[in-house]
Amino acid sequence: MSEKFTKGMARNIYYGGSLFFILIFLGLTFHTTKEMPKRDHRHNITESVERGKELWEENNCVGCHSLIGEGAYFAPELGNVYVRRGGEAGFKTFLNGWMNAQPLNIPGRRQMPNFHLTDDEINDLAEFLKWTSEMDVNGWPPNDEG
Repeated sequence: MSEKFTKGMARNIYYGGSLFFILIFLGLTFHTTKEMPKRDHRHNITESVERGKELWEENNCVGCHSLIGEGAYFAPELGNVYVRRGGEAGFKTFLNGWMNAQPLNIPGRRQMPNFHLTDDEINDLAEFLKWTSEMDVNGWPPNDEG
């Protein structure tokens, strides 16, 4: 190797490195688009799940809660709340009671607001949370209580 680092050498390193990382990016993008349909069960998305997702976004639930690790860590992770709180047998009843009981007014504890959702809206939110619990997320969250 020469003792001088020339402009040509710098250019070659720049272009070679750029090409290398562009190829890595494209490969990972291809892999992700190929694998996601197997993991997210998009064939299970219903109109109720879509309405629940809209409610999640409109009420900024992600401002306090995390969902599959994304969002704020102020309130519990909700990616597995469907399984934790009764599953098919009792989750919708639990969620309806929980949402209607807010705020709990426990001294020294921050409060979840009451969004005044209808029973149909709570059902849609429950369907959305059920759908998220069925996704293959590599064992996230790491513990049962989120």
